[in-house]
Amino acid sequence: MPIRPPTLAVVSGPPATGKTTLARELARSLGCPAILRDEIKQGMVMNHPGHDADENDPLNIPALEAFFAAITVLLRAGTTVVAEAAFQDRLWRPGLEPLTGLADPRIIRCTTPAPTIAQRITDRARTESHRVAHGDKALLADMAAGVYDPDQFVPISLDAPKLLVDTSDGYAPGMAEIQRFVLRTVPEKGAS
Repeated sequence: MPIRPPTLAVVSGPPATGKTTLARELARSLGCPAILRDEIKQGMVMNHPGHDADENDPLNIPALEAFFAAITVLLRAGTTVVAEAAFQDRLWRPGLEPLTGLADPRIIRCTTPAPTIAQRITDRARTESHRVAHGDKALLADMAAGVYDPDQFVPISLDAPKLLVDTSDGYAPGMAEIQRFVLRTVPEKGAS
């Protein structure tokens, strides 16, 4: 009896679009692990007192490597995984492409209007002390100065099923449809 490959549910999108919340809820509802890039980096920052999260942050590459290593171990073990990060195509596709040989990927891209993003970043920078690992205040300043525009986010271009989820007020489509998207079987190429 053939074993089907695990699913890799990739939750992506600009900062503060609800990726982490969706990834946690999706993993919990599916009964599988969620690997969250920001939490890996936050764990690293805990061991680097006085860490400064600027654009040349020396922990970004080690966090990226640990993120993909953890996902790879789980996929090789046959485990379905929800992976969450701000997956912009040019930065993340090189790490995702090798995983397509281990898993059946699904790409979920979270979206919400820029004013909502700014409010979420402001709220979490004020209330979540671990966010110092990510430079949220600098991101807000870049948004205000027009240097960063979340609408310019470049989504992942992998050849895989994709779903756009509006996280402005809950999830549209809803969680049941997101779960169906992640769990659906895609016929192998060349199969009928």
